[in-house]
Order: sequence, then C-alpha cells, then structure tokens
Amino acid sequence: MRKYLRTHKREILMAYAQIFIGSVIGAAAYPTFLIPNNIAPGGLTGVATILNYLAGWPVGITALVLNIPLFLIGYRTMGKVFAFRSLVATALFTILIDILPLKPVSEDPLLGTLFGGVVLGIGLGLILRGGATTGGSDMIARMVHRRFSFITVGMFLFALDFLVVLAAAIFIGGTQALYAMIDIYVCSRVIDAVMVGFGGNKACFVMTDAWQKVTGRVLNEIERGCTLLEAKGAYSGTSRPVVMCVMSRQEMTALKRIVQEEDEKAFMFITDAHEALGEGFSRLDGKD
Repeated sequence: MRKYLRTHKREILMAYAQIFIGSVIGAAAYPTFLIPNNIAPGGLTGVATILNYLAGWPVGITALVLNIPLFLIGYRTMGKVFAFRSLVATALFTILIDILPLKPVSEDPLLGTLFGGVVLGIGLGLILRGGATTGGSDMIARMVHRRFSFITVGMFLFALDFLVVLAAAIFIGGTQALYAMIDIYVCSRVIDAVMVGFGGNKACFVMTDAWQKVTGRVLNEIERGCTLLEAKGAYSGTSRPVVMCVMSRQEMTALKRIVQEEDEKAFMFITDAHEALGEGFSRLDGKD
C-alpha cells in the first residue's frame, strides 16, 4: 500500500511538473514569436491575439477571461481530475503569456510562424502528457459531440480554428491569416511528436484485470468503441481479454489516465494506426 501511495504521489508530481514546464514553454511562444508578428494560432488564445491587435488588450488575461465561462459550462463532460488539471494549466498558461519577461526574438513573420509553432507545440504537448488541456473549447467540443454525435471533437475544434483564422484575415490581414494556418499545422505536428510520434490515429492495446471498468469508462467518457480480443498468457496460461481501441492523440491521453486509475498493474502498448476508416473516423467510401 505504501509503495502504491509513493508511486501514485510521484506520478501526480510528474504530471503537474509537465503541466508547469509545458505552460512556461508554450506561453513563451507568444511574446517571443507570435504576438510581435500578429499571428493568431487558433483557439481562444488566437481570439485574444486578434483582440490584442485591435484594442491592445493583454493576450493572456483576455484568453483566461474567455476560457472561464467555457470551463463552468463544460466541466461536467470530463472527470474531476482532468478538469482540475486543465483549469490549472489554463490559468498558468494564460497568465504566463503576460508576465514572462521576454522580448521578441524575431519580427520576421515566417520565422515567427515556424519557431512559434514549434515552441508552442512543445509546450502544449507536455501539458497534454500531464493529463490536461489549455482550452475550455475542448470541453464545449465534447458537449457538442454528445448532443450531436455526427459532429466529432476534432471537427468542432477545426471549425473553431478556421473561424479564428478567418477573423484574422478580416481584421489583421490575409497574409497574417496564411501564417496562422502554417503555425497551426506546425504546432499540431510538434504536439504529435512530443506525445507519441508523428502518426495520426493510435491503436491502443490494454491488458488488465479491470477490463470491464476500463471499457465502460472509455465508452462513456471518451465515447470511443472498444474491441475485446481473446488472449492467453504464455507463462501463466491464464486467458483474459485484451482491450483494443483506436483513437486520436488527445483521446489517448484520457485513456492512459483511465487505465492508470483503474489498474496500476495493467500493461498497455500503443502503435500508429496509419489509416482509420469507419464510424468516428474517415468514411470507407473515401468521401468527406
């Protein structure tokens, strides 16, 4: 029991360490690369960047104010641990944007776009590894998906980013909007690299005695289907089901948390799913 508590405490400390370090790194991208070049990298922080350009409002505090109502509305869609960690990450991330004593590194828009995307991606990737997110928009996306199942979380977030880029094109300029699109792409690829490599969807296999609890929570919390594969241990000769599921990198973070909470002794491995077709992913007929 003591060993379990020590291990659990160490894992919690590691998670918050990643959230803190990721918040510092991610926030640093704004005063050094993004804000000086008026690049709005999607999401509510992108909205705050546009408002900074138009009215001079501080990006961090504006983003925090925009996020708070979304957290209040959508916190029920996530577990208490994830919601609390995300609230901590969002507060840290947004406040640090305004208070970090950093000066612009480059006012070249292309360099600012590329390096800003890399630095922001590293920071957000670490935050995700710590079991958190930095946007209340993620929670609202999950609420929308629960009400309208044909709208996936990814579709909603993509639509939000598209609207932010469109707003940037209108209020800041078309060139800056194009740079923002490049930044969003670079950032997403770096997040993938920090999280699990450069693959798209992930195929996850979980061997656990608590497979019923794990599959139940995956179905209810992540809203992904699971497949049970019959397997037998070569040494023990004991038969048990292996839980297999395919999901995105963000959803995989939630799966890791669920498995850890339900069975500390579980064995889990993850591999790239280079092409996922069917309900919840791309259509089998190749149409959009």
